[in-house]
Amino acid sequence: MSEKKTSQPKLPPTSALENPSSHEFGNWFEYPVRVQPHHTDYAGLVWHGSYIAWMEEARIECLRSIGIEFTDLVAIGCDLLVVELSVRYHRSIQLGMAVVVKTRMAEVTGVRINWDYVIVSTDGQQLYVTAKVTLVALDRERGKIMRQLPASVKDALAKNFSIK
Repeated sequence: MSEKKTSQPKLPPTSALENPSSHEFGNWFEYPVRVQPHHTDYAGLVWHGSYIAWMEEARIECLRSIGIEFTDLVAIGCDLLVVELSVRYHRSIQLGMAVVVKTRMAEVTGVRINWDYVIVSTDGQQLYVTAKVTLVALDRERGKIMRQLPASVKDALAKNFSIK
């Protein structure tokens, strides 16, 4: 009998999540994380949803670092909703490991804010996750997308980033 070797089909690369070697890690906001038991599945590997929670925490802290408090956004009736999320898992992370979630605002156009993420080892040598998230500003009272970002948000972003 002749044995046919079948190879596992590979997913084509996506433009949203570039090849790890093409990432430069300069000018990123860094958010350190140590993997706790509640971040993992039964095998001690980080559960996929934990990565998304870490990205959210990093984004909130990045905004805080430039003077945008999420509680202030809530107080003025603005929410930043995730409307698109792309995640590529390159390597698993295990219980007890320390990693760094790096994030940066890639582009702000109107009320759309695009973020890039990488999750790497503390020495930056291992890449675990790459991701992109798109947010839009929502008027919580009306339940509709805002026509423009609140002035305080727009001002803070303009001081720190190029916005369109």
